[in-house]
Amino acid sequence: MYEKKKPRKFTVTKKPLYKEDKSVNMTIRIDKELQKQYDLWASKTNRSRNELMNMALAYAIENIEFMDDDQQ
Repeated sequence: MYEKKKPRKFTVTKKPLYKEDKSVNMTIRIDKELQKQYDLWASKTNRSRNELMNMALAYAIENIEFMDDDQQ
């Protein structure tokens, strides 16, 4: 049987003074409630919503698991 592993915490620190930019532009649509949450986190951490979303996407890539149909 498939055992779900416990996810590690998504930790956000305050923004460092300088970070080299290696980004590309991309457009996505998100739920309004997600935007509100990212706005709140952005104000608490001095980071932009964009930075926080990038951190969340990187976290998802590191922690994603795919299940076959027979594992559901």
